Amino acid sequence: MLLLRPPGVYPAQGDTALLLEALGREPLRPGARCLDVGTGSGALALAAARRGCRVTAVDLSRLSLATAWLNARLRRLPLRVRHGDLTPDTPADVPSAPSTPSTPDGGRYDLVLSNPPYVPAPHPGPAPRGPARAWDAGPDGRLLLDRLCRRVAPLLAPGGVLLLVQSSLARPEATVRQLRAAGLRTSVVARRLQGFGPLMTARAPWFERTGLIEPGVRTEELVVIRGVRA
Repeated sequence: MLLLRPPGVYPAQGDTALLLEALGREPLRPGARCLDVGTGSGALALAAARRGCRVTAVDLSRLSLATAWLNARLRRLPLRVRHGDLTPDTPADVPSAPSTPSTPDGGRYDLVLSNPPYVPAPHPGPAPRGPARAWDAGPDGRLLLDRLCRRVAPLLAPGGVLLLVQSSLARPEATVRQLRAAGLRTSVVARRLQGFGPLMTARAPWFERTGLIEPGVRTEELVVIRGVRA
């Protein structure tokens, strides 16, 4: 799917492609309610909309939301966009604020998709601004992953599904463990080994110093984790 993507919007890459493959195998009923967390250019949201889902796309970047909305309009696909942190009803500038996550019509979601920031970064906290907000995720890569694991179960309707992609550098086993502790039936449904891109290559010496990779390693495994609410 060719998408408009202005500078500063996260491009669909190998992680998006792997998550799209997992989405393609997911049985979805027409009208299923879907939330795309961190939509970027809207690749995942549009794929779900093509399957007949009612999709809400959330992103911290207003430019990304505008891009996703325009890509949907060009394809005549319905898409609701909301500016927010992890959910459409959490203020972007108050990430710890309590909320009751729900769909715009008051229900919960049948499907939650997320390609969150997961790249370990040498600075604590999220990137304050700019494109790096789409990938930097603290020294262990889990800044957003841990928060999403804590908050996703209430987002899901009974039988609802989470599909999330991340790198092996950000400890997928921790994601699986936390989602199971939250009550989701959880498994890894897709894996792909890929070489480091420019960003990961530039950080490789720091990854080595901190023990995130063995010396000389320049590959990562991408995994898609599926969680189902009982």
